[in-house]
Amino acid sequence: MSEHYDVVIVGAGIAGSAFAVALSQISLPASYSSKSSKSSEPQSKESKETEKKLRVLLLERNLSEPHRIVGELLQPGGVSALQSLNLSSTLTGIGSIPVQGYAVVHSGSVVRIPYPDAAEGRSFHHGRFVQKLREGARGAEGVDVVEGAVVGLVECPITGHVIGVRARTTEEEGERVFFGDLTVVADGCFSNLRSKVIPGIMARATTKSHFCGLILDDVALPYRNHGTVCLIPGSGPVLLYQIEEHDTRILIDIKEPLPKDLKGHIEKNIVPHLPSSLQPAVTTALSKDRLQRMPNTFLPPSAQSSGSKEGVILLGDAWNMRHPLTGGGMTVALTDVVRLRDLLASYLISNANSSNPSPSPLTEWDKIVEILDTWHWSRKPLSSTINILSVALYDLFGADDEDLQVLRNGCFKYFELGGECIRGPVSLLSGITPSPLVLAYHFFSVAFYSIWVMFFHPRPVPSSSSPTSSNSSSTSSTQDGGDGKVVMRRPSVGEYPALVLRSFTVFWTACVVFGPLVWSEIRWW
Repeated sequence: MSEHYDVVIVGAGIAGSAFAVALSQISLPASYSSKSSKSSEPQSKESKETEKKLRVLLLERNLSEPHRIVGELLQPGGVSALQSLNLSSTLTGIGSIPVQGYAVVHSGSVVRIPYPDAAEGRSFHHGRFVQKLREGARGAEGVDVVEGAVVGLVECPITGHVIGVRARTTEEEGERVFFGDLTVVADGCFSNLRSKVIPGIMARATTKSHFCGLILDDVALPYRNHGTVCLIPGSGPVLLYQIEEHDTRILIDIKEPLPKDLKGHIEKNIVPHLPSSLQPAVTTALSKDRLQRMPNTFLPPSAQSSGSKEGVILLGDAWNMRHPLTGGGMTVALTDVVRLRDLLASYLISNANSSNPSPSPLTEWDKIVEILDTWHWSRKPLSSTINILSVALYDLFGADDEDLQVLRNGCFKYFELGGECIRGPVSLLSGITPSPLVLAYHFFSVAFYSIWVMFFHPRPVPSSSSPTSSNSSSTSSTQDGGDGKVVMRRPSVGEYPALVLRSFTVFWTACVVFGPLVWSEIRWW
């Protein structure tokens, strides 16, 4: 059995569900005609005379509520995208929590980083949000939601153009073919189809670490309604945020290769470095709950205007992933949906109103390629900013060599300056300021300030190394260093020559972190 649609969407996650709703919002002239019109349900007389809607199929392997440990914090930029899609209601009735910024914890110190201009994000249980989006898709005009596992793409035997998908649905035995003028693959980070759409795309994907997640019961974070990032010596960062009134998510970054005893590793090497108020709750959760795990994969976007399979496009995590530390994935996906909807709407309406309209405009691949090219580059200000920031910030916060540790310490000190040193970076992270140039400015400001800090700020040294003369710059405070006492001491003038050489390696490290990320975004193949 087969059926024909204007658009077939594979995957009813964040991107797929939102895109189905977005396509339903495109109002086409009554003169619009396509192959799907012949198989669609009759419209009312009034509807026929005024406008038509695209016929959209949303296919999902399992429509029950998903349980994931990422995709739970939506930045203010993502909230704005939801508003553009008339989907703000998806944030209600799921116990979502307002998010007003971040707090960063480093060596016992805390710096608050609020969103600018009272902007607000939302955090929630991922599955509940997805179910609300699917509910919106079910209620959207022209959208059919079907549960079924897609087993492959259907290609024209002559041209190789993708003309639909083969799927095993829960309603019928055997495989069923769904034809579509355009197929959209939005089946998430574990996509089975992305390599069939863009050959070799997975060669560009890298996984440096995994997030291990738990839910903590009734804990108080340093600042209410703020996500919290704890910087852990010798390890990746720990991220915490409230997802319901009594539930707080903790995501612990563990670098590859993963230790065999994850829980033991966390108890020994991570928990002691968390704020003391959180340690009992983390220990309790480790003892009673299963530790969920997700790979943190970076996959820069490939241009889909050339070299990709005709008739099909990638959307969401199936196409572009970044480190989830900054919580920008849903913001990028939802904004992509808004941009692609607007571009397709403009094309379809223009075609319908032309003197010689195409009977199946979504199969005109040369025209779709132009749209994809425009979409690819128009999304760059936001997507590049969030993609680059996520990995660059992770490299600094998860410092695994001495130069990166200098940059991590300098980054925290930069935040402590306040003012634009907070407002600028958090505006980038939140999706409010989509500007790679502003990102570059702040990143290298951090690099230069880190070098300044290395010369002129006190640093911990063993007490036996502290100067004994009354003219020393040693501070009077001491800290327990485990094996003994340490004091905070500024570098002496005699150390400056070595620090000058170190400055070059620190700056070079900053360039090595930032440069390849920029290249991954500006390359066009």
